[in-house]
Amino acid sequence: MNELLDRIFSLADINDIIDHISNVLKKPVILESDHFFLLAYNSYYVNHYDTANQQTIFAKKCPLNIFEKFVETGIIDQLKTIPTPFRIDKMEEIGLNQRVVVSAKYKDSIMGYIWVQELDNQLTDEEMNFLYDVSFHVGKIINQKNKRKQEKEECREIFFRKAINNEFKSEKELRREATNLNIILPSIYNVMVVDAINAEEDLVEELKETIRSYLNLKDNTSHVLINQSIIVIIVGCYSLNYSPVAASLQIVENLLTNFDVKRYSNIFIGVGNEYQQLCSLHASYEEALEVIEIAEKLGTQENVPYEYNRLGILHYLDVIKEKNRKRNYLNQNIQILKAKDQESQTELLKTLEYYLMNNCKLKPTAEQMFIHPNTLNYRIKQITDLTSIDFSDFNQKCQLFLDLMLLKGNS
Repeated sequence: MNELLDRIFSLADINDIIDHISNVLKKPVILESDHFFLLAYNSYYVNHYDTANQQTIFAKKCPLNIFEKFVETGIIDQLKTIPTPFRIDKMEEIGLNQRVVVSAKYKDSIMGYIWVQELDNQLTDEEMNFLYDVSFHVGKIINQKNKRKQEKEECREIFFRKAINNEFKSEKELRREATNLNIILPSIYNVMVVDAINAEEDLVEELKETIRSYLNLKDNTSHVLINQSIIVIIVGCYSLNYSPVAASLQIVENLLTNFDVKRYSNIFIGVGNEYQQLCSLHASYEEALEVIEIAEKLGTQENVPYEYNRLGILHYLDVIKEKNRKRNYLNQNIQILKAKDQESQTELLKTLEYYLMNNCKLKPTAEQMFIHPNTLNYRIKQITDLTSIDFSDFNQKCQLFLDLMLLKGNS
């Protein structure tokens, strides 16, 4: 075994190492990272892999049902606490044959896990010791690989930060640096920003990783940066036939569907325009920030579109607000409804906002507010009885909407 160990210790490629371990033990071997992502496997024994291994190879990571079973049976705890190779019994319900596993460590830190599927016979004590000895070399190689990956990621991060901060003198300079860093640039892209106001650092990091999981879309490329509570996502497409904004909105939908409202409160999202020139990354970034700035001033993103190109009149809220301040202007109809809401605990102002947002259409307004159409009809009648609002007057409706938005910003 000493000669075999020396041979493995001379290798620096993780795939070659796993091939040698598998050939020595004459069994299928899989290597996973400390987060259970597939790092390497020996293809010689591919026909002998059980269902669990096949699913791992296909998905490039440990399938969720298997991971949950490992948690339930205490195997995950064992992986973190048992330093030497240990045996896991067959689990037919998840397609797992009997196997031996050992953690691959580097300086007491777990880098990954080596899984050896036992076929006709079990590993001998000598083979178990061999597996234990090589696990430290595997841990060392994974650590070196992670360091190289981290260094590459840091270079990418610096590059994209320079791009969104408009620090490149020209498109040519930007593309030349991308080539030097082996960064494949998209054909078309946009910038999306998620601002988790007042969130703890670990929560922002968790949100970043959640976003990353939604970015593995076909024909898309992406990069994620963090600036305190702000998460910047550069979403790009290799083909002009695809839309980065559409991909960004899909990410928004996924996030909103899976948000834990209690944990992810006060989150604002902005989506900048699409561009083909990489020097315009800064422009898309600033556009996304403007959406967030408007939503933050209003105290809510409700009825504020995520896309910059759909903000419309909301672009000019600050200008209108300043003019109103100079004139001491107040919309009397809104003041009447505000007083009525305070006096009678009604929701006439909210109803008016949703009604205007839906172009004064009853059905979509009732659906959005989760109320019966008859209830909505009654509220609209109350509004018209109390005020001089004419819903057939386009200019008056525009003024009402703007004044409602400004009222939110002042509350």
